[in-house]
Amino acid sequence: MSGSCVPAVITRRCAAKLNLSLAVLARRPDGFHAIESLFVPIELADTLTVRLGGSPGIRLTVRCEGPRASHLAGDVPTDSTNLVVRAAAAIAEEAGINPALDIELVKAIPSQAGLGGGSSNAAAMLLMAVEAWGLQWPRERLAVIAAKLGSDVPWFLEGVPAVVTGVGEQITPASALPSLFAVVVCPSTGLSTAAVYKACTPDPSRAGEAIRLAETLARGDLTAAMPLMHNALEPAARKLSGDIDRLLADLAAAGGLTPRLTGSGSACFTLCRTLPEARGIAARLMALEDAGSARWPAVFTVRVG
Repeated sequence: MSGSCVPAVITRRCAAKLNLSLAVLARRPDGFHAIESLFVPIELADTLTVRLGGSPGIRLTVRCEGPRASHLAGDVPTDSTNLVVRAAAAIAEEAGINPALDIELVKAIPSQAGLGGGSSNAAAMLLMAVEAWGLQWPRERLAVIAAKLGSDVPWFLEGVPAVVTGVGEQITPASALPSLFAVVVCPSTGLSTAAVYKACTPDPSRAGEAIRLAETLARGDLTAAMPLMHNALEPAARKLSGDIDRLLADLAAAGGLTPRLTGSGSACFTLCRTLPEARGIAARLMALEDAGSARWPAVFTVRVG
């Protein structure tokens, strides 16, 4: 440990993300996909608390928060398969530290939704671990570890609107976006990222659209931005889940402009210019029922960026 004055307890919010565009440009020989995507953070967030000390080891507890929490979080592992535990262990191994951490993760971000909850948790844990252990590591060193944990984790280290390319490791901050809101809706079932990518069809002609989308949004022209909001994974997600077609149709019927899948799904969203507009769309979606139960039990109204 390189510092003697370190905090005993650290708490950090782990924001979710939306992919305002997502092009899959090629399938690489290593099995990964080359992408180009405009990532933006949103208000929806998990909370991670790390307590330093106690008996040796990395112990993770998970609880769900909010009226939809038990429905949203799904089966989140607490063992070494969880990205939070893996992130803490990776820092400890590289620093030569025998870890003694108690970690609490409060979940509010739905799992298997394309919102990046697990990746956001992992990035937060990397930042919290170096702080807890007093390590003066540059962000570039953390980014190398982040890339080994998952394709989205490097972006979450910064968490600012950015065009992300390569397999997620190349990050170019975007121009400042105007004030925007979004309605984000999750079906009751999630989607496997690996399965969606396996079923997608790469299209290299989409290269450059994320940059043009970021520039168009920076000018405040939401109408002109809509045709550039494309997700190459949407056709594959629709084949794998019948909920996606119905959800996108319901979002449009509720007044959403060009609803889209985010990431590999299963969450979908629509952008809104104002908070009242977003709240109106959300209210119409929450009023939909099937056999007396809410059709879409997870509807969020969030600020974008």
